[in-house]
Amino acid sequence: MAAVTERFMHLSRPLGPQQAGLQSSIAPLGVNIQPQAILSILDHATRRDVRDASQPSRVIGALVGTRSEDGTEVEVRSCFGIPHTEEEDQVEVDVEYQKNMLALTLKANPREALLGWYTTSLELNSFSALIQNFFGSPDTGTFPHPAIHLTVSTDPSTAIETRCYISAPVAVNSERAAESCLFMQVPHKMLYGDAERSALGAISAAKDNENRNAPLVSDIEALGASIEQTIGLLDRVSEWVNGVLDEDEEPNAALAQFLMSTLSLAPKVDPEQIEHDFNNHIQDVLMVGYLANTIRTQIDLSQRLATANIQIGEKEGENKNEGDKDGQRGGGKRGGRGGRGGGRGGGQQREPREPREPAE
Repeated sequence: MAAVTERFMHLSRPLGPQQAGLQSSIAPLGVNIQPQAILSILDHATRRDVRDASQPSRVIGALVGTRSEDGTEVEVRSCFGIPHTEEEDQVEVDVEYQKNMLALTLKANPREALLGWYTTSLELNSFSALIQNFFGSPDTGTFPHPAIHLTVSTDPSTAIETRCYISAPVAVNSERAAESCLFMQVPHKMLYGDAERSALGAISAAKDNENRNAPLVSDIEALGASIEQTIGLLDRVSEWVNGVLDEDEEPNAALAQFLMSTLSLAPKVDPEQIEHDFNNHIQDVLMVGYLANTIRTQIDLSQRLATANIQIGEKEGENKNEGDKDGQRGGGKRGGRGGRGGGRGGGQQREPREPREPAE
């Protein structure tokens, strides 16, 4: 009779962060990312030499920004690349370069701090765990706060996708803790204001051109394009609402609630007042533009006058120097003639004469 055996899997409590030397806080985070950080990452990826087979398939760098007082929300404001090499069995990071660049960045922005690191690959592997533990260590990382790991896809054939992770120590012993960790995805969002929105809109306008160039528009043209876009969105919403009322479109409770909340925030202003305020704003914009052009013209005119005065002063100085030189030449010639005459007179010896008596 065969003995009945049962199989068990034994699970032990993970090592504490103090024993493993990793961060002690793994609280959920909210990550806010500025557009300039993403653009810097994309620029770093495009500058990689893809023809060099020895270069790694991805690039990495450090994330720098601000952290809230309780540490539950961070804002990524800038980043810088870090040289590294990857082989089949090892990965090397230039630690000295990372320390020097971080010191320079924090010197320029004292209120910011190291938040984590980024890479241009969505894949998570053992090398990612090693680099994550490096950025989360007490000596070279964000300890006691968790290190943020941002992944950005840079494949030209697909849309840009970003993900954010933090990690927790997972290992059977302290020796394996340095090369293993558990990545946990955290929510993140892009932050941009009106200026960043305009810049991103100008950049995205170049995708439809073959030469990838987009001209910069004036303020009036940008305002007109914004108004046309707003009118198009209003027509789209109105068409959808009419379709729901006519039972041609499927209703959506979440979308309807969002529209109600948005309309409730809109101020109740008469159309005449809106037109009056708009005209006043246009006049202010034109006045500012006129003053800017006047100041620019005045600065240009003053620079030209200063240059002309310098040139006139230099010419007068040259003429004066030439006149002094001519005077010195004339005086020297006269003195020479007198000297020659005196020489002739001094060469003839005269006999002394007796004094005459005065006539009576």
